[in-house]
Amino acid sequence: MRVLLLHPASSFGGASKSLCEFAGQAVSPEVELHVICPPGKAADTFALVGMKVRPVRGLSQFDNTRYGHYRGARWLVLLRELALLPFSLAALLRARRDGGFDLIHINEITLLPLGLLAKKLLGIPLVVHVRSLQRRAGPISAWIGHRLQRDADAVIAIDETVKRTLPGAVDAQVIHNGLAVGTVPAEVAPHVFRVGIVGLLLKLKGVYEFVEAARILLKERGVSAEFWIVGENARSVHGLKGWVLRKLDFARDVRQELQIAIERDGLGDAVRLKGFQTDVQAVYRQLDVLCFPSYLDAAGRPVFEAAFFGLPSIVAVCNAPPDTIVHNKTGLCIDRPDPVALADAIERLYRDPELRRQLGSNARTLAETNFDIARNAQKLLALYRRVLAVGFGRAVPQREG
Repeated sequence: MRVLLLHPASSFGGASKSLCEFAGQAVSPEVELHVICPPGKAADTFALVGMKVRPVRGLSQFDNTRYGHYRGARWLVLLRELALLPFSLAALLRARRDGGFDLIHINEITLLPLGLLAKKLLGIPLVVHVRSLQRRAGPISAWIGHRLQRDADAVIAIDETVKRTLPGAVDAQVIHNGLAVGTVPAEVAPHVFRVGIVGLLLKLKGVYEFVEAARILLKERGVSAEFWIVGENARSVHGLKGWVLRKLDFARDVRQELQIAIERDGLGDAVRLKGFQTDVQAVYRQLDVLCFPSYLDAAGRPVFEAAFFGLPSIVAVCNAPPDTIVHNKTGLCIDRPDPVALADAIERLYRDPELRRQLGSNARTLAETNFDIARNAQKLLALYRRVLAVGFGRAVPQREG
């Protein structure tokens, strides 16, 4: 089985890590994973786990996600996608020339137009992975729903939260992401209470609210704790290109802005910018609580990663389906990324270690049930096989239970 994957990002984020975890389980003499993606940390890591990387300057996307959909000045982003289209097309033509691929798998729904083009050029089935919450209203959403029903041979949603943002007629199968976890060592000696936020440094991830919550707790409430910010800027914001992106508010030097806020408020002794960490599992072993106060209204990948290490999470999400987080059972949910609400939740877990332990234990059980990578990788491989068995048509996902 030779699978051609399309992955749009050069930075190493949650989608990249999920693909690496899958590849670690799937790559074998019987399964080859080829990935077209831009050079960068993601591509380097893909190669390390056995994927065959096909570099491209960039891949054209079309963003209809709930947070990033086009409006106002964001319509200018389409100029970038048009500029990348020749490079995207050249990469697909090279893949067609090489031949021998069995199916196409786009690693995010923003690549759907390019995936449809790839399906037409290569004449093989298309699998669409939906990793982000979608905007439900408007003609663009209707077009996407129509094309998913008509042209996608299988649609995968990473969890129930994402699935429920797809049009109801789209037959999507939930296959959770996963993590391969080694033996978790015995607890080490007690340390200062430590809270972390993990992932790319983006405004939408609630990193500014996290720092403000730290200020409230440290300066106003007398909480003795450390606050770790683990991650790097999502893209380079230097040079002329960076200047233009900042002026249009398409990119920010988040790390620098956080550093300025930390120094301004005198938080340097307790709030640590840890940068990109290759061994994120070592980070989780040193935390007590994971925060995910994003504007996405969803529990991101760090939530279940931390859960494997017995950490409860605080997530900005309303009415979360129980496959990712359960309020007051596996973690705490706040309605929105509000610094005061986040500080209240952190303080509650700081002052109640027994609650923290119980939530963490329940979170581990949930993670082991839903996010075991070996089991979930087999589900994805089984879906591949069903698509190939049906052939160049619409595969009906096999349901469990």
